[in-house]
This record gives sequence, structure tokens and C-alpha cells, in this order.
Amino acid sequence: MLLPLAALAMMPTDTPPAPIGALPSPRQLAWHKKGYYAFVHFGPNTFTGQEWGSGKEKTEVFDPKNLDCRQWCKVFKDAGMTGVIITAKHHDGFCLWPSKYSTHTVRESKWKGGKGDVLKELSAACREFGLGFGVYLSPWDRNHPSYGTDAYNETFKNMLGEVLGKYGKTFEVWFDGANGEGPNGKKQVYDWPGFIGVVRKLQPGAVIFSDAGPDIRWVGNEAGHSDPTCWATLDRDKFVPGDPKWQQLTQGHENGTHWVPAECDVSIRRGWFWRSSEDNTVKSPEALMDLYMRSSGQNGSFLLNVPANTDGLISAVDQKALLGFKTLRDKAFAQPLAKTARVVASSVRGTNFAAKNATSKTGKYWVSADKDTKPTVTLTWPKAHKIGVVELAEHIALGQRVQQFMVEVRSKDEWKAVEMQTTIGNRRLLDLKSVQADGLRVTFNQAKGPVCLAKIEAYEAH
Repeated sequence: MLLPLAALAMMPTDTPPAPIGALPSPRQLAWHKKGYYAFVHFGPNTFTGQEWGSGKEKTEVFDPKNLDCRQWCKVFKDAGMTGVIITAKHHDGFCLWPSKYSTHTVRESKWKGGKGDVLKELSAACREFGLGFGVYLSPWDRNHPSYGTDAYNETFKNMLGEVLGKYGKTFEVWFDGANGEGPNGKKQVYDWPGFIGVVRKLQPGAVIFSDAGPDIRWVGNEAGHSDPTCWATLDRDKFVPGDPKWQQLTQGHENGTHWVPAECDVSIRRGWFWRSSEDNTVKSPEALMDLYMRSSGQNGSFLLNVPANTDGLISAVDQKALLGFKTLRDKAFAQPLAKTARVVASSVRGTNFAAKNATSKTGKYWVSADKDTKPTVTLTWPKAHKIGVVELAEHIALGQRVQQFMVEVRSKDEWKAVEMQTTIGNRRLLDLKSVQADGLRVTFNQAKGPVCLAKIEAYEAH
């Protein structure tokens, strides 16, 4: 029997909803999956105890006699990290590879008689342990004599070319926006379009970080967390590296013109470079867990600096904190409950977008009906559970949509609101501590369009 056209028009559709707003590129979608990875500050400052070197340090000061990048990568892999970003060149201008375009490099150091190459060793170790390899290069150079001239921009592009062309696949290029004087007392006018062009040519899959993007933005603090309201979108063209409007980077812009998600950087120690005097400042596993919840769990990524010491190793006290943090994280996410739940949504766009999709690992997602202005997803269980962490994720390939949502739990047939929040984005983690409940309901009070939910999960508290 054929249905009338009016009835056909009212039926749910099995086509995805139209995208909304700025969208992530394939390289950004791949980066979003990284979640938590290491920063390693390492160089002459490691041996001098400085945070910002002058560029006048003698190259022989760099001599990590027991350097073992495999040890770094094993520690990071065991800690559940997904990649490593190394300070290939900090503000002092010292290059951790034997650059043809500088005389302030490992080639001029005592280490391995000038035959060493930290980037070669680290990139090989990353491949061995299945970690992404990333590089930090400061365009500021307090050593290079051409800094402050047009010639230096070409020098820096050549250095980028060496780093991005010799060491295999790079997942992220980290640009520091610092801009100070050079040895000739001059400041540089950076050729950012030229720098970005080198990255795009040699490592098209790499995301580029700076406090202005173009792919990943600084979160606006070095405390390691985003804001509970965190948009992955930004009015990118209003920013340049070193921009004083950094406060806006923490939340982003709800209707931003470009997809430029936040990366949350912090050091496990008080400083960025290793000092034995700061062993007692290493963050506890509990403090790291809190930062993880407020970075990776608030629509950002968690970039944790774990500096190598003067031996060229990750110190035991840092290892202990990392592994303790891993234990806490494993415990928090050990028992997912959604797989045993009955899942019901207030509406469904079509059979391809069922509510159960958000509890599966198939890559599918739930979509609410167009006219459902406050859609809900409800999980119920035959018996009560102690609910700890709740995890939500949008299908961000179609844009970030959710503007406000509420989480309720059911106990003894009564529903009680436990969270009222704003954004979700790539990932949102909420710690309900230990709520005894046999039901969990999420109501999307405000959204830019049909809700596209890639994940809803609840974890048993321990």
C-alpha cells in the first residue's frame, strides 16, 4: 500500500542531518583521538637549570651520557600516552639535531663526540612503541646571528625542512609565539604563512599548534585545563601568535569561523625543564587525574610535560606519578555499564541513527529528530549501580552542536538532577563520585540543531 506524500514527509529520514558551523579537517579528527600525550623539554637548560636560555651557553654543556629515548617511550606507553612532542629547538637556539643551518647544535656538543641526533633516536623509539612523534620549534632564536633579518625566516624554514623531512611521520608541529631580541638586539617579523607552508608541504597530516592555530590552539593557560564551557571553534583570523587576547582561547567562540580545538599544556613539575631541586614538586596521581578530567574531559587534549633529566632519562619520581595516574584512570573506566542498559531516546532521526548507536563501538551515532527541541537519551538497568564517571561525545564531524545539557539519575523511582552543563564536543567527562542509581538520563536543553551523539557511557564507581 502506498503512503500519501504528507505521511512520507513526516517519516524519519535515514540521511544524516546537515553539518552545522565550522567543521574539523581529517588531520584534526585524527588528532582528537590522541587525547593524552607527552611534552619533553630537553636541551642545554636541562644542564644549566634555566627555563629560558640566553643562547650564549657553551655547547659542551649538553652531554646526556645515558640518553635512552626507548626508556622515555616505554614509560610513556606504559602510562597510556599516545605520543611525544620534543623541544627540538627552544628559545636559546640549540638544535637537538645536527642542523646545517646553525653552529649551535648537538654536532658541536660533547655528547657522542658530536655524532648524536636526539630527533633520530626519539623518532625511531616512537615508531617502535607505537607513539606519535611531534616537534616543538621556537622561531625565536637567541643565538643565531641572522635573527631579526629577512634571512632568518629562510633559515628557520630550512630548519623546519630538515626536521619534517628526515624523521618520518609527524603528528603535530608546535610553534611557540615568543618573540624577543636576538644576539644583534633585533626582533624578528615572523613569516608565519611561509612556516605553515613548509609544514603543509612536508607533513600534510600534521596539525599545527600555536595560540592562533591554524589547527590547534593554546588553551590560554599553562595550568593544564580548559573551561567547563569549551568550544572547538574560534574566530581564527582575529588572532596571531603571541596575541594578547589569550583569555578568549580558554572557552573559544560558540560561533567561531574555524575549527581550532584547545590543547591543554602543563608540566608535571613546577618548571618545564628538569631540575633535581623540583623533585618534590611532581604532581600526584590524584592531581593529574583531576587535570585529565578537566582537559581531555572538557573538549581539549592533555599535553603533559615530563622533562628528561641530565642523564637523558625520565626520572623515577616522574615515572611513579605517571603510573599511579594510569592506575587511577584504569580504575575509573574499568567497568562500563551501557552495554547492559536498556537505551531509549525521545526521538530518532531514522533507523540508521538509533539511540543504541551511542552505546556501541561501531562508529555509528544517534541523531534526534529535527523537531525534538529537548531530546533525551535514557539508560536503565534491572538493578542499581554505583555510578562514577559519565562520558559523552558528539559526532563532531558534523559540527559541535550542544549548548546546554542536564544529567539526571533515578533512584527509588525518583529522578534527580546531578549535573547542569554547557558544551560536550569531542569528549565530556563528568564525575558523579558514587551515585546509587538504576537509571541515567541526559536531556539536551539547547542545541544548534539535531543532536548527534557518538557516545554515552557510565562507569561503575570503585
